[in-house]
Amino acid sequence: MGRAFERALEARSLDEVPVGAVLVRDDHLVAEAFNRTRSGPDPTAHAEVEVLRRGAAVLGDWRLDGCTLYVTLEPCAQCAGSIVLSRIRRVVYAAPDPKAGWVGSLGNLLQDRRLNHRVEVTRGVLEEGSADLLRSFFRERR
Repeated sequence: MGRAFERALEARSLDEVPVGAVLVRDDHLVAEAFNRTRSGPDPTAHAEVEVLRRGAAVLGDWRLDGCTLYVTLEPCAQCAGSIVLSRIRRVVYAAPDPKAGWVGSLGNLLQDRRLNHRVEVTRGVLEEGSADLLRSFFRERR
């Protein structure tokens, strides 16, 4: 999770919303990314989607079986859908997102029994540091 937090700090330095993500398989780093929605400009360039794209390119397969995704903010509906479609095994996230999160806050797309794939979820790892980083980023813009 530490590397995901580092990517969030990198995003902030580029005036992006400070969300970072890391993809790991068998204890090996596969890919890392951060939000690029502003610099893209691309509304779909969330850290999770970016790291899934990079991971698929590195592994040569859209199925990311056996991978764990670490991310500093609870994934939104777009990202949660992408995670399910890519067959990620586990998601570990830091801070909840009560306004847009779809891994427990507004719903739980990753563990919806109606879908053909469900994802193991761990919440709250490095939560306080990630939440503080996001709060300070938005406070500076108000």
